[in-house]
Amino acid sequence: MFILGSTNFNAIEDFLPIIIIGVIIIAVAILFTFIPVTLWISALAAGVKVSIFTLVGMRLRRVVPARVINPLIKAHKAGLDVNTNQLESHYLAGGNVDRVVNALIAAQRANISLEFERAAAIDLAGRDVLHAVQMSVNPKVIETPFIAGIAMDGIEVKAKARITVRANIDRLVGGAGEDTVIARVGEGVVSTIGSATTHKKVLENPDSISHNVLNRGLDAGTAFEILSIDIADVDVGKNIGAILQTDQAEADKNIAQAKAEERRAMAVAQEQEMVAKVQEMRAKVVEAEADVPRALAEALRSGNMGVMDYMNYKNIDADTDMRDSIGKLSQDDSESEDE
Repeated sequence: MFILGSTNFNAIEDFLPIIIIGVIIIAVAILFTFIPVTLWISALAAGVKVSIFTLVGMRLRRVVPARVINPLIKAHKAGLDVNTNQLESHYLAGGNVDRVVNALIAAQRANISLEFERAAAIDLAGRDVLHAVQMSVNPKVIETPFIAGIAMDGIEVKAKARITVRANIDRLVGGAGEDTVIARVGEGVVSTIGSATTHKKVLENPDSISHNVLNRGLDAGTAFEILSIDIADVDVGKNIGAILQTDQAEADKNIAQAKAEERRAMAVAQEQEMVAKVQEMRAKVVEAEADVPRALAEALRSGNMGVMDYMNYKNIDADTDMRDSIGKLSQDDSESEDE
């Protein structure tokens, strides 16, 4: 038993160095995984003093060290006065640290006054602070669509403008965007065209539109500073005044036709009413004629009329019918001769 135990112990002693080396390798791998040693070496090589414990703290705070240390190295090389806490706090707030540092470097190179807190606020507001700094150095040209206005003579004039703007760093937070600038310029163009007595004056002097619009101070409350407004194209549109007059005449004609139709309908109704009244009067005549035989019978019964009187009445009535028949025959003959 003693001999067997000695053998096992000797075997363990033989593998002990290998086990120790394996543990050391695993420990070093864990160390390099949790602590970005290469990043720490890069920072030391660039002259940025960052301790190992600071990098470990970033890991514990769930901050990607490379997202903070690399911009810090870049800022240090550019001579910017920023520290790890500022960059880390901006990262934790959801900002883009690298873009903010690039914007600060670009602003410093262009002699634009821009503090880190201001740049961070612009970045957290959702605006591209680097693009804003670049636009401050290199102004942007905004082209509007065709804006239609109507001169006093009723002719439509369409104008297209090019707006040269420069970003205003101080008004980027809370300032209006490009859509507001385009809308204000469009309103100014329409107003200027509408105040012209004829469309020919607008065509002769298109620069009057840009001068009038530029003097209105349209960049107030926006994130831009308007440098110039140039009229790129001017076209003549429709004769709106003539179209409106034509439409008004058509509407007046339709109204007159409607009123005439109303009068015709009233006349037809009145005619029908008169026909009904004629029928009513004829009915009354028929009713009155129906009373004649009854009156004759009553006269005969009461003795106010004799038999001879009644016979004379019948003879006169028959003579009248005969005269009517002869008159109708004579009228028919005369009409036949005329044909």
